[in-house]
Amino acid sequence: MFGLQEILIIVGVILGLIFIPRMTARNQPDRPSSPKFRLSGKARGAIVVSLIYLALATAYFQPWRGRLLTFTYAGLGPVILGWLLYWVFIGFKKEG
Repeated sequence: MFGLQEILIIVGVILGLIFIPRMTARNQPDRPSSPKFRLSGKARGAIVVSLIYLALATAYFQPWRGRLLTFTYAGLGPVILGWLLYWVFIGFKKEG
């Protein structure tokens, strides 16, 4: 059976979890409402297409059955190459 001390400690911890964040939130400065880095719709679409392609390539090649090299060339390779080309293209676009 629990003693009075254990119950008071549990109640104190719960009250601390509830009230301490509220007390410290008032002293912090407001955060900016908009994030500094935003993804465009094209970039979000490219991420989704990359993830879907990787999922389909993983299901097709099944690298856990010993086809790791084939999966690397046909599954990971095109995705990595595409993102590297995109990175280079964005670098040239920002420069000029």
